[in-house]
Amino acid sequence: MGTVIGAGVFFKAAAVVSHTQSAGLTLFAWLFAGFLTICGGLTVAELATAIPKTGGPIRYIEETYGKLPSFLLGWAQTIIYFPANIAALSIIFATQFTHLFQLNDRILVPLAMITAVSVTGINLLGTKIASNVQSLTLFIKLLPILVIVVAGLIQPGQVEVGITDLSIGGDNSWAQGFSAALLATLFAYDGWLNVGNIAGEMKRPEKDLPKAIILGLGSVTVVYWVINFVYLKTLPAEQIAGNLNASSDVAYNLFGNMGGKIVTLGILISVYGALNGYTMTGSRVPFALALNDEFPFSKYFKKISNKTKIPYISVIVQLVIACIMMTLGTFDVLTDMLIFVMWSFSMLLFLAVFILRKRAPDMPRPYKVPLYPIVPLIAMLGGGFILIMTLVTTPGLAFTGIGVTAIGIPIYFYMKKKK
Repeated sequence: MGTVIGAGVFFKAAAVVSHTQSAGLTLFAWLFAGFLTICGGLTVAELATAIPKTGGPIRYIEETYGKLPSFLLGWAQTIIYFPANIAALSIIFATQFTHLFQLNDRILVPLAMITAVSVTGINLLGTKIASNVQSLTLFIKLLPILVIVVAGLIQPGQVEVGITDLSIGGDNSWAQGFSAALLATLFAYDGWLNVGNIAGEMKRPEKDLPKAIILGLGSVTVVYWVINFVYLKTLPAEQIAGNLNASSDVAYNLFGNMGGKIVTLGILISVYGALNGYTMTGSRVPFALALNDEFPFSKYFKKISNKTKIPYISVIVQLVIACIMMTLGTFDVLTDMLIFVMWSFSMLLFLAVFILRKRAPDMPRPYKVPLYPIVPLIAMLGGGFILIMTLVTTPGLAFTGIGVTAIGIPIYFYMKKKK
């Protein structure tokens, strides 16, 4: 729960409601995305226990499909996933900051860059300082959620929410609107892929891991559903759609001017903490690949500071890519692209469970996905629906993600030849 709950819970309501134009379908999208995430977590956890290697998903893909696909995942994480997360969260921080202090929107991108630079600076000071920031913000980020949910449920609503009405509003077809809404919600559930990484330290992974996944991700789903119910109960759908300040507006409605500002400040701290987490973990991906000479310019990426032991080249390159992305895309474009790319690799991971069951039936599996093959099939069908509909409805976004990932192919073969 600590890994998954971040900034998406506050800011993805705007995109989801704009795609569905319906309270009932919005709430269903959050619920269904949680169900897909639980199925994905239960499936990938089998790979985590069967292949307990440092590197997580990169190593599961290498074991199943070979070096090229695993390199492409590391490449996509370095070039798209982590920088896009940092760029998107920096834009969100700047958006909330300008809204809170009534500043001019023209400073949005420069302020976002300053935010990313400040977090990078904290990480360059050392892991201990960055970890302390992470621990502090982990506690604070839960407070705005708690106060909005409690106050929102107690106070009488200004809008009647039709929970069972799953019709779609606007000009979108049902499939088009629902798939776009699902893609938007999945950013808020991001982080589930690493859910099996602690399996090796469990005494009874076969019993405790499914409990941890179902209870943990199930609780996240409930929290997301309830807070979105409060949003829709407090503000009309048309005021939430496309409004990245919707969570702040709800806070102002519930607590008045001063209370709204305090809650918005809590949201800002939450976003800053999520930004710190992605900065800290993202820089380790190219560093880990460079240690095995599996990444371009490995001799630079494997360099660490003598004093802080931080892979400073990785940290700085990550910041530069994120700053470029801030000038090219908005919050929703960046997050939709990174989720599309990562769920493409997630589909390979779901399929890997079937391949390894057939290819290596005697491989030690301390934990096996429950209700096999139903749970992995649900994860694959849900993921496939999202990917296909994204290709159909927003081909530019999908092919940009695919194209940037595919650039890694000639780089991989060049490095292989060089070796």
